[in-house]
Amino acid sequence: MITQFVKAATSVGANYGEADEAESKPDFRHKIALCRKESREAKHWCRMLAKAVPGEKSAIRPLWREAREIHLIFCKIIRTTDENLRLARVAKSANR
Repeated sequence: MITQFVKAATSVGANYGEADEAESKPDFRHKIALCRKESREAKHWCRMLAKAVPGEKSAIRPLWREAREIHLIFCKIIRTTDENLRLARVAKSANR
């Protein structure tokens, strides 16, 4: 479980780096969605670790909170990006 948590948590950073170098707005959105997915998975592994090792629950809780905050940030980035992409499509249609 620890290995799975570490893989998910470190994947968030790697995917964010990829998003930062995205070739287009849809590519950016896709890579941020991967970040959101991996942060959700990190939360999952934190919950599983807390269940498997109850004595470490207090040490795991801050990690879960951090994963949750990061997940919420990526959710907001996706909502904003989706709205911006929608507005761009509307503007493009209006200019035809």
